[in-house]
Amino acid sequence: MPQLRVHDFCLSLDGFGAGEAQSLAEPIGAGGERLHDWLFKTRTGLAMFGREGGTTGLDDEFVRRGFEGIGATIMGRNMFGPVRGPWSTNAEWSGWWGPNPPYHHPVFVLCHEPRASIEMEGGTVFHFVTDGIERALERAFDAAGGQDVRLGGGVSTIRQYLRAGLVDWLHLPIVPILLGRGERLLDDGLTGYRTTSFAASDEVLHVVMERVPS
Repeated sequence: MPQLRVHDFCLSLDGFGAGEAQSLAEPIGAGGERLHDWLFKTRTGLAMFGREGGTTGLDDEFVRRGFEGIGATIMGRNMFGPVRGPWSTNAEWSGWWGPNPPYHHPVFVLCHEPRASIEMEGGTVFHFVTDGIERALERAFDAAGGQDVRLGGGVSTIRQYLRAGLVDWLHLPIVPILLGRGERLLDDGLTGYRTTSFAASDEVLHVVMERVPS
């Protein structure tokens, strides 16, 4: 049965998935870019942006898994971009990723204001969902055609799906840095998930969690 999966959602040692004061210059907040330094050293991470080279091994294997068997993605508006208020404040904004985003399938963006879908190069189409997380998940599963759905960030979006018990599988890389402030992922008494594996590379500790069957 298709699952909702979280991949490569990095946390600092003190539990933050983003730093404070997110902005166009610092989209993951102050110091937050360091959470992903390990990812963009891997072969798969570099290939996402059309670059060659990169490391293989454990880190690359985890990044690669995040693209296997995925037919659609869900993300929050904060992950789509820094635009706040009406879309008309930056009507040309179409994401951080340029004309050919690395998804190549339908992407459903949670937001409060309607917006027409945006077709990008490579098969990525951004759809904007205003009627809640469950409706977004329903549409994503329909679009995925029997494959799994990947849940992107940000922190608030993943937290909403976790609280609702809708996430089936999570990969949480723990990065050995301290951010001090920002947005925590696991700070509200979350239950119903168990750690099923963990493995460390020279860069990061990969923690895998799964939802406990009811």
